[in-house]
This record gives sequence, structure tokens and C-alpha cells, in this order.
Amino acid sequence: MGTWRGLRVAFVVGSLFVILLIIAYWDDVGGFDLYPLRDRKQERCPQTTAAPTLPASLAGISTTTWAPAGTTNKSAEGRERPQPGSEDKDGDESPDLAGSWDQVARKRKIVDVCAGDDFPGRTRAFEEIPNRELDHLIVDDTHQIIYCYVPKVACTNWKRVMVVLSQSLVSPVSGKPYTDPESVPPDLVHNSSLHLTFAKFWRHYGSLSRHLMALKLQHYTKFLFVRDPFVRLISAFRNKFGRPNEDFYRQFGSVILRRYGNVSGSLPETAAEAFAAGIKPTFQQFVSYLLDAETEKESIFNEHWRQVKYDFIGRLETLETDAEYLLKLLRVDHLLRFPSGARNRTAASWERDWFAQIPVSMRTELYELYRPDFELFGYPEPDGVLHHL
Repeated sequence: MGTWRGLRVAFVVGSLFVILLIIAYWDDVGGFDLYPLRDRKQERCPQTTAAPTLPASLAGISTTTWAPAGTTNKSAEGRERPQPGSEDKDGDESPDLAGSWDQVARKRKIVDVCAGDDFPGRTRAFEEIPNRELDHLIVDDTHQIIYCYVPKVACTNWKRVMVVLSQSLVSPVSGKPYTDPESVPPDLVHNSSLHLTFAKFWRHYGSLSRHLMALKLQHYTKFLFVRDPFVRLISAFRNKFGRPNEDFYRQFGSVILRRYGNVSGSLPETAAEAFAAGIKPTFQQFVSYLLDAETEKESIFNEHWRQVKYDFIGRLETLETDAEYLLKLLRVDHLLRFPSGARNRTAASWERDWFAQIPVSMRTELYELYRPDFELFGYPEPDGVLHHL
């Protein structure tokens, strides 16, 4: 009997200790909602499901999704942000989201577009997103930052920034973590093992992963960079199909050529052989592939922007000024500078040249495919591409 009573006491004491630990943890995070993933219609903004989205490796040719996880007015360190134009303790004006009219306009546009009843996919909840589709959300717990990377939108340099902030890569020269993003080898930053992403939470936290995601989405500063959807499309094609790329030739190029290229006989086995023979997908064939209903059935598409209410939305067209502002907002501008190296320079003026050979009907259909991207991020309808080529 004495042993049984002792076990009961030990169990009660142990339970109380665990409860105290949980309370301390939630208090440190800054708040706790027992049901953080419950559908809150007033907080969630819809996602796009009307169009197929190419795999992550296909350079951000995806359609937009956006929604819940309410944001707070806290800084990356968890401190309350001052009001616009106010000063911090040292007397310096603190960067505040509300103080940037560009950010106000960009986020207001998203809210307005998402509020429409006809916006596709508006009812999908965050917990319905498969873990594999959350790999584009990179987390830095030290500075409480979440970066949603979009390929072909300065993602290499932003990944270099995240590597430096998280100290996840050691320099072979100094034997210490990199401190300058520009010195981080660009070919290494796309190694998924360097980054903590939401897709890895299940492995680390098990059944708690979704709750932790919701908490981090609520309290961390979240950002992404976007660009004109058609220009991004051209950039993706140039990068992945304009030169030999064995992976893309095997997974996509050969499929496009067989389906739309009118190639007689067997295709070359490698991309190098195909390019040497002058066999490669054209831009029109690529567009046909995107518009083909069979494409989504045969390939699992990963969407790059999932239901997240972003604190900062940058544009590639204003990368330098947006990057400078964002680093101040994150309070890490004293730690690093955004790399000043060359970035993707696919110009919007190229649209007329690239789409000149695409039939008007296909251009219109392609615009409908990516119309949510244009509307959500405030890019005008490409009237010149649609009507005046």
C-alpha cells in the first residue's frame, strides 16, 4: 500500500512539474490559444486553388495562397513596436510597418482581394495543408523570423541572409559560422538541410508541430518577396530550359517535348545531347504544358505561398529599398547587409517579345491561370500582352 501511495504522489508531483513547464513555455512565447488552428473566418484570407502550381523546383511558377494566423504588433524580439514616427529608447526613429505606405497599400490590396466571395479556395484551413507543402517557410527562431521563399525572386540572397542569421553553415576558412551573406556560397544555400522549415517540424516536434507552427505564425515576423507573375514565368523558363539542366530535362523537358514537340523517334537521353542536337522546349510548348489539364494530374504541384498573413511583402522591382527597410524592421541591420551582387534581371519589357508568338487565346488563358497573383500583389493586368502584340 505504501508503495502504491508513493507512486501516486510521484505521479501527481511529476504532473504538476510538467504543467508548470508548459505554463512557463507558453508565457515565454507570448500567449496561448487552446485552439490556434480553429477556423476563424474574420482572420483567414482565402487561398488560390483555381490554377495548378508547378513544383518548387520550377522556379516559383505558382499561384498565390494567403491566410490566417493573426499577427501582433510585436517586433522580432517580442517587444511592442512603437507607433509610426515614434522614437525608441535611443532616440532613433524605429521602422514600423504602418509607417510604410507601400506596405500598407500592398497588404490592404491583399485583404480587399481576399474578401471577395468569388476568390477561389477561400475556405481551406491551415491545418489542411500537407506537411510536404510547407517546405518554403524557413524559420529562424533566434530572431523570430519566418521567410517564405519564392524561387526566381531573389531567394538565393535571402537564403544567404537566413543562413547567416541562423548560423547554420560554418566557413571552411575561419572555422566559424558565416557572418557576411555575400560570402556564403550561393550553390550551397539551396541545400534543404541548412534550413529549418515548417515541413521538418513533424520530425522534430511530432503531434505538437501544428500548434507550434500556429504560434510561430502568430508571433514571428513573416515576409516574402514577389514579382510580376509573367516576368517570373519568363525567368523560370530561361533558367530551367534555356540551358542544359539534366534534372529538369528528365522530369519536365522530355515530357514537354514528347507531348508538344512533334519529335519523331526517341529523344536524347541527356540534356547535353538534346541541346547539342538543337532539341529543347520552346516557350510556347512550355505554356501549353502549363495550360494542359493533364499536367496537374500527372505532377503533384507544390504551392509556394500558403495561408500566412505576412508582415512584410517585398517586390523584386524595388528589391534594394525593400531589403534595407526589412532588415531594419527585423532589427538585424546591425548584423549584416543584403548582398549587393547581381540579381535576376529578366525585364518586364521582354514580355512583348516572349509572348509575341503565343496565340491570343493561350495568352488569355494563361492570364486567367495567374490572375490571382496579379490581383493579390497589385500588379496591373498585362494589357499589352493580352491585346496589343
